Amino acid sequence: MIKFQEMKAFDAYMRLGGVKSAAKDCGLSQPMISRLLTALEEKTGFALFLRKRNKLVPTPEAFQFHQTVSRSLASMRAMAEEASAIANNQRGHLVIAAQPIFCDTFLISALQEFRKTHPHVSVRLLDVGMSEMLRMISERSCDLAFGITLDADPYGASVTRLATCEARCILPKGHHLDAPGAIPLPRIRDEPFIDLSAGSPLRTRIDYLMQTIEFERNIAAECRTLHGVVKLVEAGLGVAIVDPVARLLCNPDTVADHPLLPSIRWDIAQFVPKERPLSGIGHAFSSIIAAEIEKLKSDGIIF
Repeated sequence: MIKFQEMKAFDAYMRLGGVKSAAKDCGLSQPMISRLLTALEEKTGFALFLRKRNKLVPTPEAFQFHQTVSRSLASMRAMAEEASAIANNQRGHLVIAAQPIFCDTFLISALQEFRKTHPHVSVRLLDVGMSEMLRMISERSCDLAFGITLDADPYGASVTRLATCEARCILPKGHHLDAPGAIPLPRIRDEPFIDLSAGSPLRTRIDYLMQTIEFERNIAAECRTLHGVVKLVEAGLGVAIVDPVARLLCNPDTVADHPLLPSIRWDIAQFVPKERPLSGIGHAFSSIIAAEIEKLKSDGIIF
């Protein structure tokens, strides 16, 4: 079996080009470097070096093998760093999966706040649809996830309800429907409508509601994210029904928002894979999310 010290000596020799330099880099004697290189060569089963005038000349196979050794050493260093991160609870990694609108809004604020107290923790923030989020929870490939509430037990998730959302209708400022009060759904029947792509949770709710009241909207454009929907409304291309958190993306000088009649409601929830309990840094991030949710409640965005 190839040993770590043998790989380290080989990597140093290939990078630095000599036994003396490799010995200095590894903190070993030159004879020890030579013995490690010989032992490695015997274990590989092919020639790593040609001996010419007391000098080792790497073979083409040595250069090819060095790429694999370099990757292996990098992986080992990463494992050592991860172990240290777990030990001191200040260095580490978090993988957060969430619906795009959350990634565009309060999760950014939460991440900024989190970095103040955990500057050496890397956070991977992934904007995903609900089906992809549930897949990640099922495969335990994320630490935390944020989406709408649903029965996530079959996917192996612990669910914590965070708040209730109520859909809003947004329209260009000065639009003829921009009057005080709620907008009845039938009044947008003939308006150009900017919609989310089919399959999104909000789009599914809107489609169902429209079917129950036999309402067929005039879809002018579709977007994958609410960020795109907001931009198209700002450009005057139509009206839209959005998550209330999307109001944070709206320019109040160009976009007006109103409640709807009847209302469309759902809950925001936090999901944690049951077989992957939160680490210390995961709990710290979750606490910051709770504080961000309270801010949104106090601002009247959600309740």
